[in-house]
Amino acid sequence: MGLASPSPFRYHAAMAERPTSSFSLNMLNLAGYFIVPAVGIPMLVDLFRSDAPGRWLASGLLALFTLFYATRERILKAAPWGSYLYTSVQTLLITALLAMPLHPLIAVVLFFVLSAEVTMMYPPRAIVAWLTLFSLITFIAYAAVGGIRSALVVTPIYVAGYAFFAIFALQTAKAESARAESERLLLELQNAHRQLQAYAAQAEELAVQQERNRLAREMHDTLGHRLTVSSVQLQAAQRLIPSAPERAGQMVGAVLEEIRAGLGELRRTVATLRAPVEADLALGPALKRLTDDFQRATDVTVHLSVADDLPELAANQRRALYRGAQEGLTNIQKHANARAAWVDLTRADDAVTLRVRDNGVGLDANAGDQAGFGLSGLYERATQLGGSLTVGPAQAGGVELLMTLPLAPEQTHG
Repeated sequence: MGLASPSPFRYHAAMAERPTSSFSLNMLNLAGYFIVPAVGIPMLVDLFRSDAPGRWLASGLLALFTLFYATRERILKAAPWGSYLYTSVQTLLITALLAMPLHPLIAVVLFFVLSAEVTMMYPPRAIVAWLTLFSLITFIAYAAVGGIRSALVVTPIYVAGYAFFAIFALQTAKAESARAESERLLLELQNAHRQLQAYAAQAEELAVQQERNRLAREMHDTLGHRLTVSSVQLQAAQRLIPSAPERAGQMVGAVLEEIRAGLGELRRTVATLRAPVEADLALGPALKRLTDDFQRATDVTVHLSVADDLPELAANQRRALYRGAQEGLTNIQKHANARAAWVDLTRADDAVTLRVRDNGVGLDANAGDQAGFGLSGLYERATQLGGSLTVGPAQAGGVELLMTLPLAPEQTHG
């Protein structure tokens, strides 16, 4: 029943098979709980006041109707055909009240309650059939009391009432279905948000791992190489001490110079790779600390310029710009043979730009187009933020690293 009904009526068909808690709390049920006593109390008062002989039978029929109405959810759950049982019994109870010799026509109003309920329980064709049956019973009841002419006048009023309650129930069901869909979408969005947070945490962990790998490679390529050479030279000097002490002394002196150079490279690498204290420092102070440490470790003069109109940057934007400056200075220390470097952080209308350049020897023509691990990581950072990264010759000589990140609308207008 209703399994093949169109989508607007899927909710109503499902109600007949599995009533939900919201079914007992909506406005239709409140209206039903109001209509039943509004009809029953005046009818019983009139019957008992006139000392009508069928008053106890009418009271029993009305009590049964009220009992079925109060327990309808259990009836609907009892069997797949529970909805037909419930509607049929309630229709028979109302018809029995109307067929009594007392002719309590006010009982017709109880069909308003059933009109709303059948709309919640049946597919469209069944709804029309039940409403037609209610209208026919109403016509017969009024025709038996006041004649066909009276029935033709009064019945359309009740038919309009049945249609109103049916439409009201339909709109209520649609609203309930829309609410359930909204809750489902909200749950999906919450799950998607949690997944995105997990992905962001994984990306952050991967970035940290990449930085660690880079640092390990830097240590291996610089300090590791020098220590290896020094170890070999010390072993050779040790063998030469008995036979050629002067030659051994020269080799020890060379090892000493090698170790000093290695320590210098270690200090420069640590100074360049040092991360900003992001919890305490904004990007400007963090860059100031970075350039000061680099200048002390390398004797390369660094000119820092940070725009005064920078907006409030997100953490991933600050991190990307800081890493850009860090990588640029590292490359200057390793390859440029420069005497001075410039780090400029500026803002356009909808973007922020980092420029790192030097007055060194420029790009190696034999290096090809392959970027190092650090530059590849920077390019990925910039791309993930919708920006760009370029490395090329500077206009005044040397090399220029240029990173541009777009600003969000709230950053632009903030």
